[in-house]
Parts: sequence; C-alpha cells; structure tokens
Amino acid sequence: MKRFMLAATCAAALALASSALAQEKIRLTGSGASFPAPIYMAWFKDLGKKNPNLTVDYQAKGSGAGVQDFLNKTVDFAASDSAMKKEDMAKVPEGVQLLPMTAGEIVLAYNLPGNPKGIRLPREVYSSIFLGKITRWNDARITAANPGVSLPDLPITVVVRADSSGTTAVFSKHLAAINDEFRKSLGEGNTVNWPASDKFIKSPKNDGVTATVRQTPGAIGYIEYAFAKLAKVDYALLQNKAGQYVGAGNGGETLAGVKLPPDMIAWLPDPDGAKAYPITSYTWMIFRKSNADPKKAQALREMVEYGLTHGQKMADAMGYIPLPAGVVDQVRTAAANIK
Repeated sequence: MKRFMLAATCAAALALASSALAQEKIRLTGSGASFPAPIYMAWFKDLGKKNPNLTVDYQAKGSGAGVQDFLNKTVDFAASDSAMKKEDMAKVPEGVQLLPMTAGEIVLAYNLPGNPKGIRLPREVYSSIFLGKITRWNDARITAANPGVSLPDLPITVVVRADSSGTTAVFSKHLAAINDEFRKSLGEGNTVNWPASDKFIKSPKNDGVTATVRQTPGAIGYIEYAFAKLAKVDYALLQNKAGQYVGAGNGGETLAGVKLPPDMIAWLPDPDGAKAYPITSYTWMIFRKSNADPKKAQALREMVEYGLTHGQKMADAMGYIPLPAGVVDQVRTAAANIK
C-alpha cells in the first residue's frame, strides 16, 4: 500500500513539474537575412498567439550580421540567404544545423516615367547593367527586347546593397554564372566591389533598396520578390537559360527539380527549364546542434515545426515559395539534431 502511495505521489509530482514547464515563458532571439524577414515576422507573430509562452524576437540586420551574431553567441539562431561558410561552421564547437525554411526569387525592380510594366531584360543586358557597361534606358539592346515600348533617354541608376547581404550573394552568384566578365572582374559573395560610379547607389537591406528605387527616377535594383510585391514596384521580366522571358512567381517549378544534399545546402545559380525563373534561392535558418538550455532547444524545434506546417501556408500569398513536400520531410528530420 505504501509503495502504491509513493508511486502515486511521484507521479503527481512529475505531473506538476511538467505542468510548470509548460507554463514557463521562453524567449528566443534571432537575427540575419532581410530577404525572408516579412514572412518570418508573420510566422513569429502568429506562433506567439498560438503559444503565448513562446516569444521569438528577430532582427533583420542582413545575412552577414546574423552569422556574426550567431558566432558571437548573442542570438539563439541566425538566418542567412547565403547559407553559412564551412570555415565559419568550424568555429562553432556545439555543431551547426542549417535548415532551409522558405525560398524566394530576386527581382530587378525599376522606376521609369509612365510606369511601363514588364520591361524585358536579356541576360546580357541586366548583367551588363550591374557591370556599369549599359548606362541608359534607351540603349539599343534594351529597346530591341521591348518593341512598342517607349523607353526614355534617361541614365540608369543602379541600386545595390550597402551591407553584407545574402541577397547580394545569391544575385552575384547568378550574374557570375551567366557573364564571364562579371565573374572575373566582380565575382560573387555577400559583398561585391561594385563599379566606382556616381550612378551606383548603396542602400541597406532589402527594404532600403526598395525605398531608394521608388524614390529615384531611372533606378534599378535587386530585391526579394516579397518586397516588390508589398511595395507595388515594377519589376522586369528576365531572360532565363532557355531564352524565355519570365516573371517572378514561378519559383515552385524551379525548386521542384532540386535535390537537397545531407548538409541541406543547394544552389540554383542558373536553373534549367523553359518556365524557370533565373534567380531563385532557398534561405536558411542556422542553429546550434547542442544547446545549453534543453527548454530553448525544444522551443527552437517547435518554432521550426510551426514554419514547416502553418508557416508554409502563408508563403505564396506573401511572395515566397512554399517548400516542396520532400524538402519539408528532410527539414523535419534534420531539426531533430537541435538538442
């Protein structure tokens, strides 16, 4: 009888402890990429409503700054559009787990008098614009691609990122893949030494580039599709590898043909397919495999699971690409490494 009472007492104590743990408030902090910031902010706000005991604070500082915060251990997780370099991963004794949480497309937003829609830009043209080789909107190569469109005799103002940016890494990787001169002279990375010209303007983060394009007649800049959609700015139809002019919003078909390797990092610098949008990329959250606080580790896994379920349902409406079902399964399996 005493043994039964002792067991019942222990069970009750365990139930109380479990209940107390469930009621404990946990705050997670993250920083990094501005590319996925709109959808992440929406996720974290809704997650907080569904679980009032879990708060996620995220600062869109740029991919480079997010990775540095992660290395400095000032955040619980980071976000980056350029994944994370292996040499940086080696600096994290707890181990690193990268998880692609959403995907998006980079568009070339522009500001032209009369607001002409869907300006067509051949591969050679838009890569040459960012080399500083094509400098006016009525250049013969642009007008030839846009018969019937009256293009102004206006200088092209090129708007690029001022900060260390995963968006820049994805964009420059694409330009390097399609233009040998760009690859040899400017290369690729989170930062690029853009041509020294008063027609190249630097602005911080995706929203900064978007605002500068909107305020500058004759401007063109690279931004994530969701920002273009939200700001209602015009963006170009880009010529893909198959020679077709395509607009953003078709990235799902592009991603469908990509198989993620075990490290969960895959690039699409110049995708195949007649309907493929040419600048499409996953964007990653970055976690420590071993976390000092098991409650935070559990909360991080809960945050990931929310993103894989409820979160994916928001993607299309916000201008992002829902993860393919097979990728969701891979990410869910890998998330178990966060302990």
